[in-house]
Amino acid sequence: MSAAPTASPAELFGEAVRFARERAGLTQEALAKLLHCDRTVVTRIEGGRRTMHLDTVIACDDILGTGGLLRTLWERVDWQADIEHPDWFHKYVELEEEAEAVRVLQYCRLNGLLQCADYAHAIFSLGDARNNPRMVAERVATRLSRQRRFLAAGGPTLLVTLHESAIRTVVGGPGVMRRQMEHLLAVGERYNIFIQVAPFARPVTKMPATSLSLLLLPDGREWVYSESLYRGHMSDAPAVVAEARRDFDLVRGDVLSVGESSALIADAMEEYRYEERQSRDCRLAQEQLQRGRRGRVRRGGPHVPYPRPRPGA
Repeated sequence: MSAAPTASPAELFGEAVRFARERAGLTQEALAKLLHCDRTVVTRIEGGRRTMHLDTVIACDDILGTGGLLRTLWERVDWQADIEHPDWFHKYVELEEEAEAVRVLQYCRLNGLLQCADYAHAIFSLGDARNNPRMVAERVATRLSRQRRFLAAGGPTLLVTLHESAIRTVVGGPGVMRRQMEHLLAVGERYNIFIQVAPFARPVTKMPATSLSLLLLPDGREWVYSESLYRGHMSDAPAVVAEARRDFDLVRGDVLSVGESSALIADAMEEYRYEERQSRDCRLAQEQLQRGRRGRVRRGGPHVPYPRPRPGA
C-alpha cells in the first residue's frame, strides 16, 4: 500500500530512508544498531518527525548503498520550513524526551516542566478547553507526564532561569500560586534541577525578548526552541544555538544564586499564603453578612397594616 501524498519535505526524506532500508533488507532495529542509536530514532526519522545529522546521513548512504542519494536529498530539504508546521510542539516534546540536559529561560508563566497540577489546570482552564473538563484533565495529565524523566532518579539536568514576572503573575488565584511556590521549592531541592530568579530589582545585561529552551541531545547536538504569538520555532543551526547559549550565559551572570532564589520564592509563597487567608476571611465575612440579612427577612410576605377594633365598639 502506497503512502498518502504529503507536502512535508521531512516526510518525503523519511520515506526515502524507509525505502532504502527495506530495499537493503534491514529492520528499523537493525539499522539503529548500525547507526548506534535507539530504534525510536529511526522510526521518527522515517516518519518525518526528526531531522538527521549530516554524519548520520553519510553513514546511512554507506550502510544502505544509496551512493550519496540520501545526502543529496538531505541537503535540498528546507528543514526550518518543516519545523514551522502547526504540529511544532510535538516535535519539541520528542526532542525533550531524549535530551540529556535542558536549559530554560522563562517569562510571565512557569515552564511546563515546573508546573504543579493545580497551576497546569488553571492554565488550561483559561484556554480553548475551558468548557471541556475532560480535555482539561487530559492536557494536565500529559503535561505532568513530561516531568517524570526529570523527577526520576538519574534524571536529566534541568537549569531554569525564571524572570520574577513568572512568579508574580497570578494564575488561578493566591491558593494555586501558594501551592505552585511550594512545588518550586520542593523540586528545586533535587540534585539535577537548578532554579534561579532574575529579579525585578536587579538589572540584567541582556534579556532575550522571549522565553527560550536549549536542549542538549545524546549525540551532542543542541536545539533552540522559542515561541512567538501563535507558534513555536526550533533550530539547530550553529549560529542560532551559539547566540542562544550566549544569551543564557549573560542572563545567568546577573541572576540570584540558587539559595537566594529559593529565599525569594519562599517569600512569594508566604505572601500568597497571606492573600489566600485574607481572601478566605473576606469570603466568610460575606457569607455571614448574607446569612444575617436572610435572618432579618420577614416571613409570610409583607406586613399590611389594618384598623384594630376599639374597646366597646
